[in-house]
Amino acid sequence: MLELEAERGVDAFAFSLLTSQRAGLRLLDDAHAEMLFERACSPLLALEWLGFGDEFDFEVAGLRMPGRFIAAAFRLIRRLRDAAVTPAEFLSDALRGATEFYAKPPNFADPALLVATKSQYHDSLDVTTDELLRQRRLEIDLAKILHKLFEAYVSLVETSGMMTGRDAVIAATQMLGERAQAAAEVREAHRVALVDEAQDLTRAQLAFLTAVFGEQLCGVTLCGDPASAISTVRMAAPEAAFARATERIELLHRRRSARVEIERGSTVRDECATIVAAVRAWIDRGVAPHAIAVLFRSVEAVERYENALLDAGIPALVTGDVNLFRDRRVLNALALLWNVHDPFRHDWLLRTLGGPAFGLSDASLAALCAEPADPQRALFPFEEEPPSTAPTPRWSSKRDLRLGYNVLYGECDDALPAEALRRVRRFRALRLEWLEALATQSFEALVRRVWRDGLARDGEAGSARAQAQQAMLRRLLQRLAGARESQRASLGDVLEYAERCAAGEIAPAARTDDQPEGFVRIRSVEAALGREYSCVVVADVRPGAFPLWYAADAFLFSRQLGMIPKDNVGDAHASRTAKFSYYMFRMKAAQQYYERERRAFRYALSRAKQHVLVTASGTPTRGISAPEFLEELR
Repeated sequence: MLELEAERGVDAFAFSLLTSQRAGLRLLDDAHAEMLFERACSPLLALEWLGFGDEFDFEVAGLRMPGRFIAAAFRLIRRLRDAAVTPAEFLSDALRGATEFYAKPPNFADPALLVATKSQYHDSLDVTTDELLRQRRLEIDLAKILHKLFEAYVSLVETSGMMTGRDAVIAATQMLGERAQAAAEVREAHRVALVDEAQDLTRAQLAFLTAVFGEQLCGVTLCGDPASAISTVRMAAPEAAFARATERIELLHRRRSARVEIERGSTVRDECATIVAAVRAWIDRGVAPHAIAVLFRSVEAVERYENALLDAGIPALVTGDVNLFRDRRVLNALALLWNVHDPFRHDWLLRTLGGPAFGLSDASLAALCAEPADPQRALFPFEEEPPSTAPTPRWSSKRDLRLGYNVLYGECDDALPAEALRRVRRFRALRLEWLEALATQSFEALVRRVWRDGLARDGEAGSARAQAQQAMLRRLLQRLAGARESQRASLGDVLEYAERCAAGEIAPAARTDDQPEGFVRIRSVEAALGREYSCVVVADVRPGAFPLWYAADAFLFSRQLGMIPKDNVGDAHASRTAKFSYYMFRMKAAQQYYERERRAFRYALSRAKQHVLVTASGTPTRGISAPEFLEELR
């Protein structure tokens, strides 16, 4: 029997079918795919606007900030791929939606529309016929740009063989549709399948399963819970998935009912103290640390909660939508690898030299950045440079490389205090050893050696902080090794990938199983899908954190209305477009968003078998802009 998990298993199965038919394919994560998309967008960034005509207007929503525009465009394309929408269908729907909307615009003076729209945006509804025509023209230009970028991305995926899971699903569906014999062979090899977490299936995945198992999904068992459809990344279609089922079995009774407590502190520090006390009491009572979870809607900014647990001697690790490459411990580890690859990346070199492992003072770092005491020496560089520059072709006597040059060759050693000089010479000697290891050892062996020699332990030996640091480094090494293997990349390529991930908006996949026993789980709600714990803390339950604020992208898309640009540009008198204000009213986008957030909150409460503690900090609001989930429990 074929067993698949919706979020990853279906994608992996589709990719395996493709690799059986075509060699040289590579599976990417979304962070890699974002880089691939930027390659497709290079003509846009270079202002090479071929194919748009002389009447094309560059004043479209979001284009004044190209970086944000591309990030928003990629988020839209990911949703379109999940919905199995092709570039041609996207452009057709966008043009048709614009024609139908502006040919017969709604009544912008409707009292219900005015009441539902904030007073500060009422000016967006005060539009003339000429203004609507102007907005229509800019909307069509926006659709054409996005269509061209969408086509370029799809073409690059097809020609390069590099694809994400969602791309693999679409490609496998097309392959099975074109090759009836291949579809029959797959169906013969896999007559029965179980799809777990079926509420997370996208329309593209449903189309793929249909291509494999037929329109009726014969032999396929879908197992899931529509109440668990809380993903903020994937465009899941739980109603469409379960509507295909010929038989339906529902569990109507809850098998556990945990005791719920509510605590609101005056400050975040008070809330952290409450969480630490509760976790400590549960552990003292005999609950294993890995059976305790501290759940957040998002773990992107939970350092204070993590530090509070670590300071109390409770090992804890964060899993979910946190960006691994922004963690302090990870940045210190990456800095050492950058020092091996390119010592003239002075941002990383300063992080290493000023960090806890070498601990140079600001005065010593300033001396290393200065010109040598004997300026004549800099005028006559060595004819043959020392071997430490071998993998670094960027050597130059220019002033902007002075720090790296002084550290490597010691031209300012006389200006350093004795202790600082000893530490610099130690770094210099270690780097020569690392360069030798770079040429002779495997990637993982090199990384382990560099970290062993150059990283300072976080906390005392065996402490919670030390354990958390080791677990974080293991996670980082696994991620770097995976990136190197999937991309067949050099050390420099891997480091550039990590740097791009740190600067990007896409975090690692939320659902990971790399946390060892003995650690309290700090997870986002999505990372806790399908898991249960003895005791749970649902933390930071306040508007803006749980639920997260609703913030629409620079442009939205509806198959009925087409493109919906948010920002008004050009000669507009209002900051928002009329169509966006109408869309928010008609689709009740904010209400639907907060209903999903409420569903995520209920799901978080249901993860506990014995005890749930719900915490927040600060004074509760009136719940107008966003609901107060904690107060609703009272």
